[in-house]
Amino acid sequence: MPQGLHLKLQLLLATLILYLVLIQPNHPAAASWDALWVFPLELPVVIAALILTGSGLAGKILRAFLTLVIVAIAVLKVADFGTFIAFNRGFNVVADMSLLSAGWSLAQGSFGLLLSALALAAAIAVVGLVAAALWWATGVWTRATPARNAKVAAGVVLLPALALAVVEIADARRMVTLPDAVSEMIPGAAFTARVGVERAEQIRDTRADLASFRELARNDPMAGVAPQFDRLDMRDLIIIYVESYGRSSFENPLYVPTHTETLRRIEKDLQARGLAMRSAWATAPMVGGQSWLAHGSVASGLWLDNQGRYRALLASPRRTLFHYAQEAGLRTVAIKPAHIFPWPEGAFFGFDAIYNAPDLGYAGNPFNWVTMPDQFTLHALDRLERQPPQGAPGRTPLVVQVALISSHAPWVPIPPVIDWEAIGDGRIFNEWADSGDPPEVVWRDHDYVRDQFRLAVDYSLQTVGSWAARHAEDSPLIVMLGDHEPARFVSGVDGFDVPLHVIGPPELVDRFASLGWTEGMIPDADLPSVRMDALRDVLMRTLSSPGTRGKSAM
Repeated sequence: MPQGLHLKLQLLLATLILYLVLIQPNHPAAASWDALWVFPLELPVVIAALILTGSGLAGKILRAFLTLVIVAIAVLKVADFGTFIAFNRGFNVVADMSLLSAGWSLAQGSFGLLLSALALAAAIAVVGLVAAALWWATGVWTRATPARNAKVAAGVVLLPALALAVVEIADARRMVTLPDAVSEMIPGAAFTARVGVERAEQIRDTRADLASFRELARNDPMAGVAPQFDRLDMRDLIIIYVESYGRSSFENPLYVPTHTETLRRIEKDLQARGLAMRSAWATAPMVGGQSWLAHGSVASGLWLDNQGRYRALLASPRRTLFHYAQEAGLRTVAIKPAHIFPWPEGAFFGFDAIYNAPDLGYAGNPFNWVTMPDQFTLHALDRLERQPPQGAPGRTPLVVQVALISSHAPWVPIPPVIDWEAIGDGRIFNEWADSGDPPEVVWRDHDYVRDQFRLAVDYSLQTVGSWAARHAEDSPLIVMLGDHEPARFVSGVDGFDVPLHVIGPPELVDRFASLGWTEGMIPDADLPSVRMDALRDVLMRTLSSPGTRGKSAM
C-alpha cells in the first residue's frame, strides 16, 4: 500500500475514533441512530490543536491531556446513562461515588461473584481500550507532519471553531439566548465539552448546597418541644417501608388490577376485624434505589436527594424522630434485613436496637440478593421485640422502622404468604428460594421483569396486610409507605410519589382525619402529596398533644 494512502487511512480511522467518542450519548433517549449524525463541534478544535502542537513534547502533553479528559467524560457519560435508567437523573460526582459499592453488592447478590467480576473486568478493559484508541488517534494527527500551509490552516480554524463550540454550549445551557434562526445554523453540538462544563459546575453547586444543608440541619423546628408521642396511648408505632412501592401501582395498567385488588381485600378484612385505615401520597426524594435517602428524609425531617446530603446529615447534630421517641420514654428499633454487615450509620439515628440480617435468625436460603422474605422479617420483629405484647407489665412501647426487601430488584423468586405459625427459623421458605427462573434469565426480557415486579410488590402488600390482621386484637399503629418508585422502565410513570397507609385502632387512625387523608387503603388520586421530609413533623404533631407542637416544618 502506498505510504500516502496508508497515512490517509490512518487519519480517517483516527478521526472516526474521535468522532464516535465525542458523540457518545449519556441518556437512553439519545441512544439512537440519529445521534450518529450530530457533528461534534469539538472535533475540529481537537484536530487543529493536534496539528499545531505536532509530535514534540507539547504534542505529547496535549495528547495525554485530551486522552485523560475525554476518557473521564466518557466514563461519566456511562455513569449518567446508568443512573438515568435506574434513578431518572444524572450521576453526581460528589454525592454518588458510594453507588459503586452498592451496585457491586447488588450485582453479586443477583448474579453471583463470578459473573459480576467478569462484567467488572470487561468494563475496565473497555475503558483501557478506549484510552488506547484515543492515544493512538491523537498520535496519528500529531505525527502527520503536514505542510506549513496545513499548520496555517489549522491556526486559522482553531479560534473560530473554539468560539463556535463555546457559543453552542452557552446556548444549550441557556447562558445566552440566541435567535432561533441562529441556533438552527449551528452545525452540530459540543456535547462532550458541555458534559465536562456541567460536571465542573455540578461539583461547585453540590458543595454550596451541602454548606447550606448543614446550616438547615442545625435549625430543627421540633427542638426543645416535649413531651412527644403521648397520643400513641402506649401503643407501638411501626413504620414499614415497602421497597419499590410507588404510585405506579395505582396508575400503570400492568399493576393496577393486581395491587388495588389486594389493597381492597386487605381493607375489607381489616375493617371486619375492627381496624381503621387512611391513605395518602408522599413524595420521595429519588426513584430507582438508594432507599436510605427516603428513610433518612422521613427520620430527620430533611430533604435527602443525594448521598452528599445524607453524609452531611450524619455529621450534623440533627435529631431524628427516633431521638424524640427515646426522649418520650419509648424504645426505638430498626429492622434491617438487607444489611448483611453491621450498619455503622445506624448509631446516628437514635435506635436502641438494630437488627441486621444476621441478627434476625433466618436459617433458610436467600432469595438471590434478598436475604429473607418479608414474612420472616415481620415474624422476627414479633419474636425479638413485640413479645410480651404491647401493654404487658414492664413492656416499653416501641417505635420501629422496618425496611422490607422482598420487592427489591431483581424480584425473583417470590414466595407465597404462609401460615405464620409454620415459619419457625425460616427453612420452610427453602421450597421457594431457588424456584423459577434466575435473574440473568428474567432480566433479558423487560416484560418479564415487569411481571415479576408486579408479583413481588403484591407479595409484600399481602404480607403486611396479613401481619396487620394477625395483630388486629391488640393492634399497633402501622404507617406503611413505599420508599420510592422502581426504575422508570419498570414503573412506567414519571412522578416521585409513593402511597402511604395508616392502619390501626380507629381512635388512633382518626387522629389523621384533620390532614384530609383518604379513608381506606386506596388514596384519592387528587390528594396533595406530602414530601417525605415533612413526614417526621407530621407524625410527631399528630401523635402529640396540641400543647406540645413545635413550629411547622411544611
